[in-house]
Amino acid sequence: MSLLQFTTRRLLSQARCALKPPPSKKQRFCLEMARPSSNMADFREAFARAKHIAIITGAGVSAESGVPTFRGAGGLWRKWQAQELATPEAFARNPSRVWEFYHYRREVMLSKQPNAAHVAIAECERRLSKQGRSVVVITQNIDELHRKAGTKHLLEIHGSLFKTRCTNCGNVAADYRSPICPALAGKGAPDPEIEDAALPVEDLPRCEEDGCNGLLRPHVVWFGEALDPEVLAEVEKELDMCDLCVVVGTSSVVYPAAMFAPQVSSRGVPVAEFNMEATPATDRFR
Repeated sequence: MSLLQFTTRRLLSQARCALKPPPSKKQRFCLEMARPSSNMADFREAFARAKHIAIITGAGVSAESGVPTFRGAGGLWRKWQAQELATPEAFARNPSRVWEFYHYRREVMLSKQPNAAHVAIAECERRLSKQGRSVVVITQNIDELHRKAGTKHLLEIHGSLFKTRCTNCGNVAADYRSPICPALAGKGAPDPEIEDAALPVEDLPRCEEDGCNGLLRPHVVWFGEALDPEVLAEVEKELDMCDLCVVVGTSSVVYPAAMFAPQVSSRGVPVAEFNMEATPATDRFR
């Protein structure tokens, strides 16, 4: 659904609720649910009824674990912003610099642990599965902390720091080695005074599939790249199935993920947003 289609549909729905006299309980519910509410009793009731819950998470979930986001003031690695390094063009120009950046991020993440939010979400999935109910976690994060906390049904829409993809044969593989290749040992420090290592391309991570030896890249979705269509199809299927959507720790400004919860809300499904501040999507939830 396009943004225009969604907006038109929502406005028409609200207009129908607002213009008709509300003598029935159903119509009163429509008026009430069109506004954001912080009534936890309402949330508990919706949660108790839900059979299939979609939980959408972003960087805010991992903040308490000390995961750097490289966003906002001071969010630099050396003298570059993440947006300058996390692109296919940057990798083509200087794969050594990009691999230093991602090596640093991998090494940082290997020292981080899931926090109470990750644990609670994993526990929610575990408990509800015993009741014949299901939970899917759709995350924009690439840190794998949900997986580390024990979440089983996980869709990582932006990929993972601990997976690589071959630029030659396309093979995707998990890789938790530290360092991922000998040449990157001790490299990647974020201090702006440090010079690039300028590693020869042949010393960077290489594909280990038989007879390939192609240059590997991080298996993450970079700026300017589309989401994996297979993962996106899985996400769409889960969003169409869910009867409750929970949004946790995301600013709802990165597309297409920013449209996931409003898409669910547009078909009348409750959406609960757990954030420290209101976001651009808050008023579009039911």
